[in-house]
Amino acid sequence: MADQQKELRSLSDEYEKLQGELNSRVQTRQKLESQFTENKGVQKEFSNLDDEAKIYKIVGPVLLKQDTTEAKGTVDSRLEYIGTEIKRVEETIKGLQQQSEGKRNEIMRIQATMQQSQTAAPA
Repeated sequence: MADQQKELRSLSDEYEKLQGELNSRVQTRQKLESQFTENKGVQKEFSNLDDEAKIYKIVGPVLLKQDTTEAKGTVDSRLEYIGTEIKRVEETIKGLQQQSEGKRNEIMRIQATMQQSQTAAPA
């Protein structure tokens, strides 16, 4: 019985750790999604500009003129990178969810075994 309690406590700690990591990854995914949406908006604005339009980039407290083609390329590259990162984080989230589900099932199995032992003991 004491061994089962130790195992249960250990599994519960692991489960909580997985849940914390899962929450962290979900927050990361949300931040990436927000950045992706922002950059999509910029890309849309760029598509409405003339080829001779002037684009400025903020570098610290200074506005620097930037080539239109370069600016569009930068945004496209950023979107590609963020999209790749979102996919990577989603895969990590899936893995953590599977691990978490496995730990939860183990915890439930041990709790059921402990309950059966307690009901069988008084008889």
